[in-house]
Amino acid sequence: MGRRKKGDIINGWVNLDKPFDMTSTDALARVRRLFNARKAGHGGTLDPLATGILPIALGEATKTIPYCQDALKVYKFDVIWGEARSTDDAEGDIVAKSDVRPEPAAIQAALPRFLGDIIQRPPRFSALKIDGQRAYDLARAGQEVELQARPVYIESLDLLGVEAGFAAFRAVCGKGTYMRSLARDLAEALGTVGHIANLRREAVGPLALETAISLEKLEEYVHSARLEDALLSVETVLDDIPALAISEQEAAQLKNGRKLLFISRPDLERLDKAGIGFDDEDATALALFRNKPVALVSVNGAELQPLRVLNL
Repeated sequence: MGRRKKGDIINGWVNLDKPFDMTSTDALARVRRLFNARKAGHGGTLDPLATGILPIALGEATKTIPYCQDALKVYKFDVIWGEARSTDDAEGDIVAKSDVRPEPAAIQAALPRFLGDIIQRPPRFSALKIDGQRAYDLARAGQEVELQARPVYIESLDLLGVEAGFAAFRAVCGKGTYMRSLARDLAEALGTVGHIANLRREAVGPLALETAISLEKLEEYVHSARLEDALLSVETVLDDIPALAISEQEAAQLKNGRKLLFISRPDLERLDKAGIGFDDEDATALALFRNKPVALVSVNGAELQPLRVLNL
């Protein structure tokens, strides 16, 4: 007889405003405990010294985490000039100093080289794995950590203001982009050294600060039996994926892991209505029965294959 799973079946997203000096893992554990959720995960690690949007997936929403991670993210941050830190943020030891303080015109002129598809070297203190171990664990143990540079995407990088010793920025970027690395590399491009401070994630895809909730507010909701008010639908992070209406019989087939064939004229009209062309290759759609999510499917011509079945 199998072991009974602990917790309640809770499905949906929590748009959490993570507090300062808390790890993403600890924040996830707090939310999971407040909901007494059986299953939980988060949509992208946020540094302990960073605040802002940490998407928390509960139950079936965990199946949509990859789509959340792929979404564009918005960050606001300061770069402190003149001190390089071992962690590339304020938490680390000072490893280099410089008296150079870049002028606003020089900063503005340097920004275009960090736009679009660029190559970036992740920080030594990061959650990336080397031979199965977290880079930050190896770095804290005193081991030399050299992470391979990798391609990332930065859609925009704006200078918000310049004060004595630091400058403020806002960046819109893709998956895997480190703001700590951006701050480090920008300082080096300006002939100085620097590190990041006051990092705040303002948005992850459709999840933004305007609709975020704090841990304190979640705890208030627990005491007032309003916790479900903080729960967003499973499809919240799928807003840019085409929605495809299906029948009850088709829903049953997908739930059993079977593919669908769309070959009749009404089938093609449904694809067209969803914004999917018959010649599209590896298109992804959200299959809905009576506006209820059934599965994420890949569409290749006439063939629809279930990718993630949502048991809602």
